[in-house]
Amino acid sequence: MHQFPRGPIRGPTCRPTIVAGLLLAACLLATPATAQTASEGLSPTLANIKKTHVVRLGFRESSPPFSFLDHSNRPIGYSLELCEAIVDEIGVEVDDANLKVEYVKVTSDDRIPAVTDNKIDLECGSTTANAERAKLVAFSPLMFVAGTKLMVPKASTISAPADLKGKTVVVTKGTTNEQAMHNVDKKFSLGLNIVTAPDHEQSYQMLVDGKADAFATDDILLYGLIARHKTQAQFKVTGEYLSYDPYGIMFRKGEPQLKAVVDRTFRKLGSGRDLIPLYNKWFVSRLPTGEKLGVSISPQLEEAFKALDDSAGGAN
Repeated sequence: MHQFPRGPIRGPTCRPTIVAGLLLAACLLATPATAQTASEGLSPTLANIKKTHVVRLGFRESSPPFSFLDHSNRPIGYSLELCEAIVDEIGVEVDDANLKVEYVKVTSDDRIPAVTDNKIDLECGSTTANAERAKLVAFSPLMFVAGTKLMVPKASTISAPADLKGKTVVVTKGTTNEQAMHNVDKKFSLGLNIVTAPDHEQSYQMLVDGKADAFATDDILLYGLIARHKTQAQFKVTGEYLSYDPYGIMFRKGEPQLKAVVDRTFRKLGSGRDLIPLYNKWFVSRLPTGEKLGVSISPQLEEAFKALDDSAGGAN
């Protein structure tokens, strides 16, 4: 675990909010286990934060620009900045303006258990919100839209599923991309050799080392890895989307009060017009580590952000 002082939240009105959301978590019902504690009048997660004065943020080491390490090995990224905005709003909810943040490393494989087993309070990575996961955890409103694509060597002729016949494809363990590739394999009878690696960096390295013909994960993560390693001349991202992956911040299911805080954060950011500048900071402008992705916001995500604007003239 790493503990660092928190930097300032970006944007003039970065006193967060949220909403519209990831339709998935919308209809969660409170259960006896998640009823507000009588002693604190707070839900379990918020009561623990008030007691310890600490919010535990799960981060990823190699998911740029969402969650990754800077040159000083400090966790940074788009998802972490959104989580820090949520921390500010939690501070308002529990009446503690000086909450500390504890950064806890998670992987694709252990991130959901980290939430459900109460090892972290918010998961700030690149996690797809889907119906299956929503049975276990809750999600913030939509923060990004991605999809499974393939990274291959520049000289590779792979550009469509049919080109993968009999090939070795590496995926990161515990990702939705793993299931997507099994679905593609079955649909097109490709006879794929699907291998897994613990995290995106290791998956990327398997491609570099020639142990796989392609690396399948969300397109934005592939672009991020190529930019970070400056290997634009060696690798390319190719093909059509093989899955649809809406991202959200994960937190514990069945805590309506916590969900309200998360939603309120996104709505405040939406109403303050902070979400698109925040997106541009991490996806369009040069990153603190020097890379530049240059990925403009998609029309779908821009509309989702506009729907979070409660101010006069907003989408709602």
